[in-house]
Amino acid sequence: MNGAPPLPTVLAEIADAAGIEAAISLARAYGGQTVYVPARPKPDHWLVDTVGLEAAGKICDLYRVRDGGARLLIPLARPTLLAAALARGASARSAAAAVGVHERTAFRMRSRMRRSDDRQGDLFTDNDD
Repeated sequence: MNGAPPLPTVLAEIADAAGIEAAISLARAYGGQTVYVPARPKPDHWLVDTVGLEAAGKICDLYRVRDGGARLLIPLARPTLLAAALARGASARSAAAAVGVHERTAFRMRSRMRRSDDRQGDLFTDNDD
């Protein structure tokens, strides 16, 4: 996602441990909320329902304190979610509605993402002219 804003720290840690999809799924489902991450996930836990058993296990391992879990504030991450929706090809209008931001915000972000992609050089062209 060139031109996309970086993930907030908590989501970046989760993305490193369990993958970007797990981090984005958590932000979508629980952004702005404090959640309890158990020491070990059970199959019927909300975390498993949100990210899957394998990713939930990695997140629990990341935040386990001795044999206990941890409380975690999941960031809203609206800019990151908006950039992800736009990168998947959503229209600015539908991405804005899905994330809960003004459609002008989505148009501006899409424009920034395109500009940053345009500045990226092409490795396979001769630019010595």
